[in-house]
Amino acid sequence: MTHKIKNPILTLILCLVTCGVYTYITIYQMTDDIKQFTNDNSINPGLELILCLITCGIYTIYWCYKYSKYIFDMQMKTGVEYPNDISIVALILPLFQLTLVSLLLMQTELNKVWMKLS
Repeated sequence: MTHKIKNPILTLILCLVTCGVYTYITIYQMTDDIKQFTNDNSINPGLELILCLITCGIYTIYWCYKYSKYIFDMQMKTGVEYPNDISIVALILPLFQLTLVSLLLMQTELNKVWMKLS
């Protein structure tokens, strides 16, 4: 199973250019990547995306916390040299309308897992 390392700066640009639409694409893709890595059938990217949308972003705050925990666990399992548990930061940033920053941090940490596997 190969995962694509995604450039956080490109993600930032796409989110800004699409007026936030790409943010939800990133949430879906990141959830799906984590599901594929963990083989956890309880993870449903579509449902996670719908919950983020219908709660007007409130669920997104929890999503950032929950999936940053998954990313930390993935780092521990793959032996990433300096694993980072960014879950508290990922939880707090969306409270100040900085969800995009949380996503970029999460993508950076997820990239460490993909680099370790390649």
